[in-house]
Amino acid sequence: MARDMSDKEILQMELEQLKKEVNTPRTAVNANCTETITFVEGLAPNDPLIKGVPDDKNPYKGDKGGCIIT
Repeated sequence: MARDMSDKEILQMELEQLKKEVNTPRTAVNANCTETITFVEGLAPNDPLIKGVPDDKNPYKGDKGGCIIT
């Protein structure tokens, strides 16, 4: 799309986008990090990647037969 546009048109598009973004509410990075850490730590007890999957609920736990190529 940008290949078919002149430099002036590209700059006008960028200006329009910046005009839209100027009113976007912003917060400090440390405030966002604190919220993110709290969110992740709250979900950690139920996360199977952290806690693991119980053997009785693991569909892949079973025979370690592997693959036979004939």
